[in-house]
Amino acid sequence: MAESGLDRLVKASYTLLGLISYLTSGEDECRAWTITKGTKAPQAAGKIHSDFERGFIRAEVVSYEDLMACGTMAAAREKGLIRSEGKEYVVQDGDIILFRFNV
Repeated sequence: MAESGLDRLVKASYTLLGLISYLTSGEDECRAWTITKGTKAPQAAGKIHSDFERGFIRAEVVSYEDLMACGTMAAAREKGLIRSEGKEYVVQDGDIILFRFNV
C-alpha cells in the first residue's frame, strides 16, 4: 500500500467537499490553509486575516513541486518560477503564497 488509509480518507474528503490547501511560509513557521476550490487570491488572503483581503495588492506564488525541485525560495526566484498574481488569480492546490498587502 503506497499510502495509509487515513491519508486516502483525507484526500477523498477534500475532493468530496471541494476543498484545497495552500501554504504560507515565514522564518518561524510554515502553515497550510484550507479553502474552497475556485477561491481567488484576495479571499484566500482573507482566510489568514481580514486586513490581508481588504488591503490586497498581489500574491507571489510558486507551486510546491517547483519549490521542492529548486530547494529554496531564492533558487526558485532565480529560475523565474515565482510569479506575481493579481486579484483574479484562482489559488491552486499546493500553491505556496506570499501575500503583499497595505492597510
